[in-house]
Amino acid sequence: GAEAPGVNEERPSSNDESSTTTVFNPNSSLSIDIQRQRLPIFKHRTNILYLLEKYETVIIVGETGCGKSTQVKYLLESGWTADGKKIGITQPRRVAAITVAIRVAEERDTFAGQEVGYCVRFNDCFDPKLTSIKFMTDGILLREVMGDPLLSSYSVIMIDEAHERTLHTDVLLGLLKKIKKKRPDLRIIVSSATLDAEMFKDFFNTNITNDKSKDTAAVLSVEGRSYPVNIEYAISPVANYLQSAVETAMGIHLEEGPGDILVFLTGQEEVESAVSKLIERARGMPKGSSYLKVLPMYSGLPYEEQMLVFKRPPPNTRKVIVATNVAEASITIDGIVYVVDCGFVKLRAYSPATGIESLVVTEISQASAEQRAGRAGRVRAGKAYRLYTEDALHELKPVTVPEMQRYFIGILLKSMGIDNVLRFDFPARPPAQSMVRGLELLYALDALDDNGKLVDPLGVQMAEFPLEPMIAKMLLISGEFKCSEEILTIAAMLQIKNVFVTPSSQKAASEHARRKFSVYEGDHLTQLNVHRAFLKHKKSSRWCHDNFVNYKGLMHSVKIREQLKKLLQHFKIPIVSCDGDVDQVCRCIVAGFFSNAARYHPSGCYR
Repeated sequence: GAEAPGVNEERPSSNDESSTTTVFNPNSSLSIDIQRQRLPIFKHRTNILYLLEKYETVIIVGETGCGKSTQVKYLLESGWTADGKKIGITQPRRVAAITVAIRVAEERDTFAGQEVGYCVRFNDCFDPKLTSIKFMTDGILLREVMGDPLLSSYSVIMIDEAHERTLHTDVLLGLLKKIKKKRPDLRIIVSSATLDAEMFKDFFNTNITNDKSKDTAAVLSVEGRSYPVNIEYAISPVANYLQSAVETAMGIHLEEGPGDILVFLTGQEEVESAVSKLIERARGMPKGSSYLKVLPMYSGLPYEEQMLVFKRPPPNTRKVIVATNVAEASITIDGIVYVVDCGFVKLRAYSPATGIESLVVTEISQASAEQRAGRAGRVRAGKAYRLYTEDALHELKPVTVPEMQRYFIGILLKSMGIDNVLRFDFPARPPAQSMVRGLELLYALDALDDNGKLVDPLGVQMAEFPLEPMIAKMLLISGEFKCSEEILTIAAMLQIKNVFVTPSSQKAASEHARRKFSVYEGDHLTQLNVHRAFLKHKKSSRWCHDNFVNYKGLMHSVKIREQLKKLLQHFKIPIVSCDGDVDQVCRCIVAGFFSNAARYHPSGCYR
């Protein structure tokens, strides 16, 4: 049999995130003190505090689940917030920032939002006066640097999951190194789940002599608590890794002993497709067989649905989580015994030659393969099924190319007073061509002047939006085109990864429903129509279900729109409607996205 919350359908949930979260913890029957003592990092507590007193930067290497993220409260208990300063911890992903904050608050016998809080894009839960430990995404801390260049309200900054080498993480590392010159009292902890600690140490160590006693950075390795993982390889390359992943997961369910399954795929569409196929296959199993609870996990999934993967499954039920690389290291899901690894990942990349950003499916690195396999050895000996050959593993790159070398972010650096971004000290320097093209775009958007400085007010205001520069420009000039109401909606809808849902069994019906909203002018106006219809039908989940529209996504867009509206009002941009004048909306969109314009060529391509 199959049990699932319903693929592509609204899942019932409360709006109170902190009160509905249930995280599966195999030691939950034990007291919190005993649970803490069982974490591998516990016995290193004194050593970490000593290193923080002696060194300006401490790099902690430890497997996901060793406690390096949740046990930061020993810093609070040891007086690092006694002078009113905070401890800040960054995570590369929203779900990790929220779940870890809630867990730490629970261990402090309080609720998230008080002594322990979190802040992610378009959602925060902290008290500026009460919060001493603040979890946030790395992008949020970057924006704090804009208002407080020396991070004067913090005594310790911890960059967690630094091995993921996201764009924001690498920029933060570069900024923190610069801030350290003015604030030697600020302590930095860099946490990594892979063995790239020496690179981080060399980056932060300011000792240029051979005298090790003068080092300003130190490394601490924390052993994990992993069990052995038996790795199975494909005999030959698989033709369709999605189908092979589904068949492998079903084979595990039918033939292997107890334990949950984690399947790695590349993106939301693949995840939802696999979830549908698994539910369909499970429903055809004979009566009396154990249930299969199938759950998706990807970054665009609403928070409440992401939390479902942490819940313990009912008796006689095996949990199968189909995930993107969000489950690779950022979060710990207990109960996983079997891992199915497709061998691919979807990464953001920017082509300097074309100026186009895209998501590209590419092979994972050897480090990622190890991370994925390691998820199977958390509770007992496990198995990892790699849908590629052993020879293929050895041909993979040792580590994932840092996002900084695939993409470039310029306006944030400019807003922080970094004028010469070409000479800024990054852990991984972006290609010069990418940086030049990024700066050219900002100049074309009128965000930079001839000297490469942010134009005031347009460029400065663009930097304050937690959005792509092109969307920020479109919003800020919408008042001139007298269509700010419409542009606010379009900008909010662009933050939703999937407006429409397409169940595999109802593709024709969903396509027919989509045509009701589609217009000649393109996707932006189509999304505007969807949002208007959603409000017209009083935000009805039933209407969304009948029209194959993402209910949770649209509800989120309503909240985002309100926040963007407040920013526009703060900048004195008039909030007006064009009253159906589509040309004005299109002109405003083009003013922001002109660099994406293309002409259809007789050869059949766009130029």
